[in-house]
Amino acid sequence: MKIVFFGLTITSAWGNGHATTYRSLIKALASRGHHVVFIERDAEWYRNNRDLPEPDFCTLLLYDDWQQFHPTLRSICVDADVIVIGSYFADTTLVSQQLTDAGIGPLLFYDIDTPITLAALRISGRTDYLEAASIPMFGAYLSFSGGPALRELETRFGARRAVPFYCSVDPDVYRPVPIRPEYRCDLSYLGTYAADRQRKLLQFLIAPAALLPDREYIVAGAMYPPGAIPHSNIRCITHVSPPDHPAFYSSARFTLNITRDDMVAAGYSPSVRLFEASACGACVLSDDWAGLDDFFTPGEQILLPRNEHDVTDILLNLTDEQRVRIGRSARERTLAHHSSAQRALEFEAIVSSLR
Repeated sequence: MKIVFFGLTITSAWGNGHATTYRSLIKALASRGHHVVFIERDAEWYRNNRDLPEPDFCTLLLYDDWQQFHPTLRSICVDADVIVIGSYFADTTLVSQQLTDAGIGPLLFYDIDTPITLAALRISGRTDYLEAASIPMFGAYLSFSGGPALRELETRFGARRAVPFYCSVDPDVYRPVPIRPEYRCDLSYLGTYAADRQRKLLQFLIAPAALLPDREYIVAGAMYPPGAIPHSNIRCITHVSPPDHPAFYSSARFTLNITRDDMVAAGYSPSVRLFEASACGACVLSDDWAGLDDFFTPGEQILLPRNEHDVTDILLNLTDEQRVRIGRSARERTLAHHSSAQRALEFEAIVSSLR
């Protein structure tokens, strides 16, 4: 198949989870013989922080201004077997309307941010990247959230078909690797600063760092304001590039997953970081939310502390044998159900069903 993606970015993983998500899926699709074209706006933020400027598994097209670029749209898409428009792609409304008017399709919407999308749609009927009126144009709505969100997309917002399409990991990239001294610590966290995650970061990492000052901690991510990480035993790293993610996850005794408030409210919304850490065999501590046990078995494949005292108890008392066993079990489950190869097969099935 020829598959055309319009997405936020595939060239830069700086401050977003979209790039590694697209890379994982599209690399797997390419390995199955599909020709993939990826189109992204040449935004300054990503232009200055590109860690994959020339992906070898797809054809990359960058544009500055849609008014200048859109005349080439038809020639790019007219022979496509399917066209996918992703969340946070700024020109979704223009692309979907122009392709629909030209009778070019089928169109899929790939929502890597379903909880955020739904929260905005409920309030105003639109987001910066999607209007509620555009949703029925898509043959299928691929959602990062399962559970009740799928029914709401269909019954309230007119999605023809809402299907769960979770993030995935490339097992060739995300796997256990030797410990790197610069990432060695007792508890790590990888994530861009977000105000709604800061309370949980305080509870599950910053407070334990105060209670156990002889242990080492790392917070890796951009945009943390001054004073957000207050303790000297917490090392701060502005950015860990995707090729270094496996070493980051493999070098900490435990790693922390924190979920955005909108994702918690929606439930059934695993983040790509959760699967990536698990694929590396990391023993993950996470906040709890509805549907999490659909992906990992608590106590056997993931740990769900309730407060800072639970975290300190884990750091002090869980043996290395227990920790390794939990990480290994989580890795096995992730590779069985959430690998990029598995997701590529699901994508093919969705496209086939549209025909």
